[in-house]
Amino acid sequence: MNTATPIDAHSIIQKGEALVIDVRTPAEFAEGHLAGAWNFDIHDATFMERLKGLEHTAQYVVYCQSGGRSSRAVSIMHELGFRSAVDMMGGITAWKKAGFPVEK
Repeated sequence: MNTATPIDAHSIIQKGEALVIDVRTPAEFAEGHLAGAWNFDIHDATFMERLKGLEHTAQYVVYCQSGGRSSRAVSIMHELGFRSAVDMMGGITAWKKAGFPVEK
């Protein structure tokens, strides 16, 4: 499974089973993000190097604003050999619509 609904992603995160990566810009991240998320801006020149430094066998939930950038990021992660990275469908927009909290 390469995608997860916000409800599924919330469940995975609450169980402590995944690390959360926000691939939006630092400015977008500062406006609100999922608790404990790491900000890896997909457009930053260091994006690939930062990904390569992560544990490839861990589980990741990846999101952006609405799903476009995170879908691309998850595809890149799978190409790099990550075994369990999922794209949270609809991004933080869908997360908030589902009633889940964000922090600043």
